Amino acid sequence: MTYYHVSFENPLTFYLQIQLMVEVPAEASEPLALQLPAWRPGRYELQNFAQKIQRVEVSDAETDEPLPYRKVTKDRWEVPGAAGRSVRVRYNFYAHQMDAGGSWLDETQLYLNPVQALMYAEGHQDLPCQLSLVLPPNWRLACGLPQSHPNVLEAKNFDQLADAPLIASPTIQHQQYEAGGLPFHVWAQGEEALINWPRLLADFKAFSEEQLKLFGGFPVQDYHFLNQFLPYKHYHGVEHHNSTVITLGPAELLMHEALYKELLGVSCHELFHTWNIKAIRPAEMQPYDYARENYFRTCYLAEGVTTYYGDYLLTRSHVRTPAQYLEELNGVLRKHYDDAGGQNLSLADASMDLWLDGYKPGVPDRKVSVYHKGALAALLLDLTIRQLHGHASSLDDVMRRLYDDFGKTGIGYTDADYARIVGEVAGRKMQVYFDKFINGTAPLQEPLDKALHTVGCQL
Repeated sequence: MTYYHVSFENPLTFYLQIQLMVEVPAEASEPLALQLPAWRPGRYELQNFAQKIQRVEVSDAETDEPLPYRKVTKDRWEVPGAAGRSVRVRYNFYAHQMDAGGSWLDETQLYLNPVQALMYAEGHQDLPCQLSLVLPPNWRLACGLPQSHPNVLEAKNFDQLADAPLIASPTIQHQQYEAGGLPFHVWAQGEEALINWPRLLADFKAFSEEQLKLFGGFPVQDYHFLNQFLPYKHYHGVEHHNSTVITLGPAELLMHEALYKELLGVSCHELFHTWNIKAIRPAEMQPYDYARENYFRTCYLAEGVTTYYGDYLLTRSHVRTPAQYLEELNGVLRKHYDDAGGQNLSLADASMDLWLDGYKPGVPDRKVSVYHKGALAALLLDLTIRQLHGHASSLDDVMRRLYDDFGKTGIGYTDADYARIVGEVAGRKMQVYFDKFINGTAPLQEPLDKALHTVGCQL
């Protein structure tokens, strides 16, 4: 087992004190390699979290003897002569990034994304992990991991630990609902938020049940919505194994229509990711390699299809009206046609280029969004399959097949797998769709307009 210990001496400095302890086998012939992740699943760019690390110290955990170490890359350290020792690593981590992928420490809360802050020992990633937190006695802990003791979290391996954000606070609110016989937890940090809990829980239950109905099961045993409701304008969400972090503001306007619809949209989107990217995962990310880019060509499926369903399922579950859905669809269309990047880069290549400039504006008319064009390509595909089968089959069937064949088995899918399953559900070869709209740069406007006409709409 790998043991982690997180504490803080002075929250006003924003520094966490982190300890890692690992047992090195006596027969180990190579130096102990310690790696800090360079990126986090859900955002496909190198973020170089090591720039937040201060003062690394390595010692023998039994004798407290300092051990020599050498930094070999920007986020990797090696400890020679560690064989047969219990090695303790101490360092400080700067937690002062308030967004859905960040970490934050002040006198009111500890918010931690472990993937940013915790090193792992090379070769030990598959071992169980234990994370102990030193918290004030009146603080409450929200996290998707089970607690073996108060403020002691248990994970099956480093992947599960890294994918389990947490919030600890004396003021965090908690409510719970049930869908499909499973518990769903809603946590809310932010005293400015005046939450209409009956309305929120009813809406969340409705879209959760619709998603469970679509897939016919759930990959995890419980789920946690970890919300940071902020006093200023903000919008961000990140998916995790059995949780999501959502940062949204201004908190005082949370139940106003404009902001509440954003909360519903991002919450429905992130829950869908529990199947689509966390369970149904590209082969290139089985397993994750935290030290470098994990290139994959199918983010139009991971994010585009999820963006499509995130809005659509709110209407199918009667949380939103058809008119409200069409308003959101018009927003996606406007964003797609804001520039001419779709003429110059395919969705598949845009998936690769997330690691290049996917999260910044970039140069004019160079690229296309896997979120926006990906959602429109998913809409086109769904309407096409429905038209072919008189609505007896749809993109739902494709997603269920992906979940059955890959999500439930832990096998990673390829772009060829996706194309094959689409063809089998459609009952015909769909290579033209993939050649034109996924791997090519053909315009969507004419075919999408024709497809929309089949359901009484038009561009």
